[in-house]
Amino acid sequence: MHVLVTGAAGFIGYHLSRRLLADGHSVVGIDTCNDYYDVHLKMDRLAQLEAMPQATHFTFLKLDLADRAGMQSLFSEHSFTHVVNLAAQAGVRYSIENPESYLEANLLGFGHVLEGCRRHKVRHLLYASSSSVYGLNATRPYATSQNVDHPVSLYAATKKSNELMAHAYSHLYGIPCTGLRFFTVYGPWGRPDMALHLFTDAILRGMPIRVFNNGRMRRDFTYIDDIVEGIVRLMPLIPQSDPAFNPQAPNPATSSAPWRIYNIGNNVTVELNSFIATIEQALGKKALKEMLPMQPGDVEATWADIDELHNATGFAPATPLAEGIARFVAWYREYYHI
Repeated sequence: MHVLVTGAAGFIGYHLSRRLLADGHSVVGIDTCNDYYDVHLKMDRLAQLEAMPQATHFTFLKLDLADRAGMQSLFSEHSFTHVVNLAAQAGVRYSIENPESYLEANLLGFGHVLEGCRRHKVRHLLYASSSSVYGLNATRPYATSQNVDHPVSLYAATKKSNELMAHAYSHLYGIPCTGLRFFTVYGPWGRPDMALHLFTDAILRGMPIRVFNNGRMRRDFTYIDDIVEGIVRLMPLIPQSDPAFNPQAPNPATSSAPWRIYNIGNNVTVELNSFIATIEQALGKKALKEMLPMQPGDVEATWADIDELHNATGFAPATPLAEGIARFVAWYREYYHI
């Protein structure tokens, strides 16, 4: 495969690019390398890719998805067989403070990706959605067959919009599109704005951690290698029209178009207090906790139903939380020289 990975300097993009290169594919990675979080971390991820034995099959370009001319040139100059769109402005809480960046990156930028795939006959477009699209849905575990029309943050709304935009292009132009709803991804090289990184840093420095909803939040924490395995297994599965699709009672996860939606999660929901206790055990140090109420835009619990993923690929994420956190802590200590 000749793959475009957008957001290649990001957490998931880095790990996916590394896996694709190791598997013998060629990768063109693009990223803006903006300063939403530590740019040095992004550059160090890229340095890791460029140090791989397969680095001759990796090309990196600093490019913004919102740059229409740049995106047109990118697709014109490369014959991509597959596109994996992982570039986005991330973060639920940040979307409340800086909505414009989400509209530009997540909507305009994704539109340019769709146009590139349409005009250059890409074999399969896979794109990152999010567990946040389930919003006010109180039925758990979250299944792709459930309605997701009530997001509670702009970030979630942009991800739901991506699914709708992809469906329109799939219906109109026959572009095979697969949406990937990720559930709370964690692991080595993770984002500094995510809970695991924030908590580890604060605990080691003897600073208090902010614990929202008094620690009663529940999340389906999914280890990065499991996320990547799910993506890699879905890449060769080109969506087809669902012969069982009924427009009078439509399944939200399939279509008469070549379009599919999958959850990629660990299929286990863990209380935040238990998550913190696991970090404390890995660090050998107790946390100082500042207990706080629920934040706007947050949901109380996430939990993935992964039956569709397993049925399609035979794969189910299964990395135990304690094992994944231990790997993160080992990376953290080495990377930050602690």
